[in-house]
Order: sequence, then C-alpha cells, then structure tokens
Amino acid sequence: MRFDDLIQPFADRLRDHAEAGRVVVASSSFQTQSMPLLHLIAELAPTTPVHFLDTGFHFPETLEFRDLVTERFGLNTVVLESSIPKIAQRTSSGMFLWTENTARCCQINKTLPMEPVLSAADVWITGVRRDQSSVRNAFEFESPGPHGVTRMHPMLEWTKQDIWRYVAEHDLPRHPLELLGYDSIGCAPCTMAPSLDGERSGRWFGQSKVECGLHTELAGVS
Repeated sequence: MRFDDLIQPFADRLRDHAEAGRVVVASSSFQTQSMPLLHLIAELAPTTPVHFLDTGFHFPETLEFRDLVTERFGLNTVVLESSIPKIAQRTSSGMFLWTENTARCCQINKTLPMEPVLSAADVWITGVRRDQSSVRNAFEFESPGPHGVTRMHPMLEWTKQDIWRYVAEHDLPRHPLELLGYDSIGCAPCTMAPSLDGERSGRWFGQSKVECGLHTELAGVS
C-alpha cells in the first residue's frame, strides 16, 4: 500500500477534529516503531501534546532517545509520572511491585497517570497496529475510550514492513537498543531481547501478560 493511502485518513480526521474544536492528545513510548507516527504528528499537528509515561524503570537509552526525537521533530512532549512515590510501590516483603505484581505496577505507572489527561481530552492518538497482537487486531480506526474520549489508531493498518520502510525513506532515528535485538521496548526489568515469537515477545517475558493496560483497561478490553 502507498504511504499516501495510509496517511490520508489520519490527515483527514485531524482536520475534522481541529475544525470541530476538539482537544487532541497523543501518547508514545518513543521506540523505533513510534517514529512514523511522531514524524506525522510533527508535520500535521506539531502542537499536539505527546505524552510519555515515565515509569521510573525505563532504560536510560529510552529517555535519551525521547529527548533526541523531541528536539529533532520539534514535538510538544509531556512527561507523565505516577503520583504514587516509589517507596509506596513495594510488596509486603519490600520488593518493587514489578517483581511480583506487574499488573499493579503498570496500573500505577501507566494507566492511572493517563486518566486525568483523557478526562480533559476529546481525542487520544495512539500508535497501535493490527499486526502487533490479537488484542490490537480487533481495534478500529476510531473507537470509544474512557471518559468520553475517542481513541484514534492512525497506524492500525500499517504493517511492520511499512514502519521500517517509512523509517528508512525518511531517515528517521532508531532506538539504540534495536541494534541489540530489542524489537519492542518497555521498562527495563520487564523487557528482554525477544525470541522469534513476534515483535512484542520480549515484553513481560515468561508471563501471560501482553499489554500494560493502556490498550486494554483504557480501551474497554478485558
């Protein structure tokens, strides 16, 4: 599929929402596969707030990459953090939650900090794609989200090959951990260089968990 055919629906809907005076926000994990969406936001709607959820457990390379991309693209990046201090994010044995309860850790550091943002927004742009997981395969281009927000998934029909082709054609930056075999990068304690089981196979390795909650709890998916 031509890039124009993939991009035009996004451009059209952004224009419609702008003309209607709707508040549009985005979120991004700032990985290599995030680059096409961030590049398009920078070109089509550069003032859009792009929220990055700083869990406190990211690889330092991710934080450096976020800052590099923000400056290069001229993004309006907004860093979100949990209001719950790390000292309160521990189990009864004193261990961080991610050691025993990754679901609660993600809820505290990812879904809960996004809630106030969505309460004040009309449209939420995310970079999910159908080919990433069975959960995401069931999404639509736009669908209802929490607090009356509309979730927009402009990359939904893009394939992994489309992502890499766009990155190459536009000479976009690549996350430094990609060179070490990381296809999908989340928090350092819960991410490893993946096996051959799929792009997101290195996330929460060894667990049945495949999503942090942003695209399940905040998408009406159980």
